[in-house]
Amino acid sequence: MAIIETRGLTKKYGRITALNELNLTVEEGTVFGFVGPNGAGKTTTMRILATLLLPTAGEAWVAGYSVLTQRREVRRVIGYMPDFFGVYEDMKVWEYLDFFAACYDIPAETRRRLTDELLELVDLSHRRDDYVDTLSRGMKQRLCLARALAHDPQVLILDEPAAGLDPRARIEMRELLRELQAMGKTIFVSSHILAEIEEVCTHIGIIEAGQLVAAGTMADMRQRLRTQRVVRVQLTSQLEEAHAWLTTHPAVLQVELVSDNSSTSLRAAVAGDDDSLVRLLRELVGAGFPVLAFSEETGKLEDVFLRLTEGIVS
Repeated sequence: MAIIETRGLTKKYGRITALNELNLTVEEGTVFGFVGPNGAGKTTTMRILATLLLPTAGEAWVAGYSVLTQRREVRRVIGYMPDFFGVYEDMKVWEYLDFFAACYDIPAETRRRLTDELLELVDLSHRRDDYVDTLSRGMKQRLCLARALAHDPQVLILDEPAAGLDPRARIEMRELLRELQAMGKTIFVSSHILAEIEEVCTHIGIIEAGQLVAAGTMADMRQRLRTQRVVRVQLTSQLEEAHAWLTTHPAVLQVELVSDNSSTSLRAAVAGDDDSLVRLLRELVGAGFPVLAFSEETGKLEDVFLRLTEGIVS
């Protein structure tokens, strides 16, 4: 079931077109990574979905509510975390969350319990009584995510949540997103850190110059790279002989020696389907080569991104 949908979504700033008839669908319960170069239209899309910006043309719905005519309903079902956020530095951490919970009309008698639960979720319980200005950037990011969760939204719209974070803070954010997905949240997240998107997302959409270039599951995106199969073959001996044998095999397009740390293996590009790989392994073993490992390399998200985009902006 689609929980986010856009049809012909267009946004123009004078003569500049930030979004050009964007058609996008995000299924409920997924972690959807929105990927694109600077100026592609990611933030514009998210601001429209968060009802902070009106489109020039087109329509969008979140959880069945129109961002044009049912803005209040949309705001009730989303939690939005912008790329640049503001925090009230002179508030204590618990006061900050209590304030925003009150903005959502959550009764005072339940706010303390809610605040404690949110702080535990984002691992900030030990900083409950500290002032916000004493928190690190990573802690402030987690606090703002807790703020977006105060009213228990169905959908989280997160614009570059890992931007500017150190490696440990990025890992913590990634684990938090996985926990939120396990709780049944739909997460729509943009990022320039493609490795982070690849590790946490179930689906991705690639946008360039305001238009959707490709969208699908991570498996769909990797499949686009598989015009040929690439396998890594590790042997206990006879490396040179196996290299010569593979070079003459009709299904093998290219073979090279690859050194990783203290070991050397063979990397072969193979034409064909899964059955072709099975036959190749069977023939290698049948020819007497001591095969220790035979595995297929999977394409990385960076490869998909570079293949599908041209580096142009709106």
